[in-house]
Amino acid sequence: MGTESKNKYAVITGASSGIGYELAKQCLENGFDVLVCAEDDGITTAAATLSAVGGGTVQPIQADLATGEGVEKLFAAIKRPVDALLLNAGVGVGGAFLDTDLAAELKMIALNCNHTVHLAKLVLPQMVARKQGRILMTGSVVSTAPNPYQAIYGATKAFVMSFGEAVRYEVKDTGVTVTVLQPGATETNFFERAQLMDTKVGQSKKDDPALVAKNGFAAMMAGKDSVLGGGFMSKVEGLMNEVLPETVKAAQAGKATKPGSAKH
Repeated sequence: MGTESKNKYAVITGASSGIGYELAKQCLENGFDVLVCAEDDGITTAAATLSAVGGGTVQPIQADLATGEGVEKLFAAIKRPVDALLLNAGVGVGGAFLDTDLAAELKMIALNCNHTVHLAKLVLPQMVARKQGRILMTGSVVSTAPNPYQAIYGATKAFVMSFGEAVRYEVKDTGVTVTVLQPGATETNFFERAQLMDTKVGQSKKDDPALVAKNGFAAMMAGKDSVLGGGFMSKVEGLMNEVLPETVKAAQAGKATKPGSAKH
């Protein structure tokens, strides 16, 4: 008969690669058992690699979190109290709004926004009842600026930022904290999947996802409200977004994200 683990327990979404994978690695290195989830079957391979990290157990779940059924499948797999919930799953859709595919954008909204709300709604009450817990939501440095040629993606990340900050205030006296991670451009498969490889930002030097995850995990464990998780330039971009007018920020972003801008 097996003994019950005394490790803390973390659930990480979008963990088959990139920032989510590195967040799971951070959790393991800091003594958590983890449940990792992603839509693609790469989550099985990722879990096997993560198991070699040590520090805790790894359980993979393959589920499409852009659907309510997928979120419920993940929640049903959670068999013990959650100490840390890392809501990282997300995708982008690049291109001019007049040209982009509506179905792809609606699915992106469902993943980036709906899964964040749905899973938080299921897990957060249990954390509050236990008077302890950490939630990390992966937003973006673009959450505080208009994002031409990623108009819907930028809006989903603004939603995550606003949602996270609001819920943080609501539960501030419960022992539960909510932190929003705001990465800049990071070296993941995001830009290829979003069809942004022909843009300046797609071809630019990007942050290491391990650094972003390390900063995000540390901020979550410290109970901070938000963190600019990337390197120096990403942090500068985030700080400038706090002070520049919306029209200026839109113009700057548009030059970097316009299709074909990598050629100029």
